[in-house]
Amino acid sequence: MPDETQPRTEAAHFYETWRGRIKHMRKAMPETGGAFGQLHQALMTDGALSVREKELIALGIGMAIHCDKCIYSHVEAGVRAGATRAQLLEVGAVVVAMQGGPGYVELPALVEALDALGVA
Repeated sequence: MPDETQPRTEAAHFYETWRGRIKHMRKAMPETGGAFGQLHQALMTDGALSVREKELIALGIGMAIHCDKCIYSHVEAGVRAGATRAQLLEVGAVVVAMQGGPGYVELPALVEALDALGVA
């Protein structure tokens, strides 16, 4: 359960609003939204890599390119695919090892996403 004494984070706001924003975009841009959705669905299934492994990779890439929305999305999808808090945090550590400071500054988004989702 998220800590009620902490201020609402950007991650919490993201989880509250993102689905509605995507729905609105898909209405305005059905071909683009549909095409990307099909690509994403086709690729993010179990194959040589599990969905969990793919979500962990996607999280690392999102952190490396400094995309908070990507971080929030792939933390949530990773949790749904069975990733643990420890595994998701370890991805963050690998990003720091590979990028140093630019990866380090993305760690708050990762921790806030886990906290907003109540992942212990």
